[in-house]
Amino acid sequence: MPKDFQSTDLLKDFYKEWIAIYKEGAIRDVTLSKYKMSLIWVEKLAPQLRLCDISRVEYQQIINDYAKEHERQTTMDFHHQLKGAILDAVDEGLVPRDPTRKVIIKGKIPSNKKIKYLNQFELHSLLKSLTLEDEVSWDWFILLLAKTGMRFSEGLAITPNDFDFAHQTVSVNKTWNYKEGGGFSPTKNKSSVRKIQIDWQVVMQFATLVKDLPADKPIFVRDNKVYNSTVNDILVRYCKKLNIPVISVHGLRHTHASILLYAGVSIASVARRLGHASMTTTQKTYLHVIQELENQDIDLVMRSLSNLL
Repeated sequence: MPKDFQSTDLLKDFYKEWIAIYKEGAIRDVTLSKYKMSLIWVEKLAPQLRLCDISRVEYQQIINDYAKEHERQTTMDFHHQLKGAILDAVDEGLVPRDPTRKVIIKGKIPSNKKIKYLNQFELHSLLKSLTLEDEVSWDWFILLLAKTGMRFSEGLAITPNDFDFAHQTVSVNKTWNYKEGGGFSPTKNKSSVRKIQIDWQVVMQFATLVKDLPADKPIFVRDNKVYNSTVNDILVRYCKKLNIPVISVHGLRHTHASILLYAGVSIASVARRLGHASMTTTQKTYLHVIQELENQDIDLVMRSLSNLL
């Protein structure tokens, strides 16, 4: 490492330098910010801990103290981020042996976060009430997200070139970095790069809407400043006016997935459409829907078996 660290140097200083060398410029800004947040917690929880003094007990205490304020999964993420740096310190001979071995991950009990989404009738009411005129508007954006299940940043990055009207698809291959002043950015992960099949109505509507727009420029970004709250406010007004559950722009994604699952679309297909890295993510996120469908399956099995007599 550029700085000639000694085993008597502080963990927080080593970790700060390690992030600068191995993570800055190599990972997405949103991920880098998580490492920097982990650094803040290391500075808070172990301000005077030297590299040579990191034992299994000391490391476990850091994890335990962090877990007092965070859920188990967040604690696990913190552990993995810090562990990477410490293992490098072990390789450099700055830490005598791996103190992260056999660590016990604790954490606060997750709060019961109920996902907000609309049922098919409610979504139909919302889409029917949109004002879809000849000019690009946030109402068109709401329609696109509801029909594709895209993430907010993915929808912002869509250009006319991303549509393949002949094959009825729209390609997701980038995002719009709306949190940091704009500009195209990579997708969340490799699985997020995908082609989403769209229905003929969306094809006809967007073929007309984008025909005179610059082919490689974002359809919905007028200038670099775009705010999530802008679309959320529009959605809130529509939902209240229609007397349906108030959802956020991310709730459109949940609505899209839930409606597909209730329609009998496989978890694997929904995961691919959403750009999830694995089906496990889809199963965890939509567990309530899957459990409800399983209960319906049990009723169907019982009725089928009773008809055999």
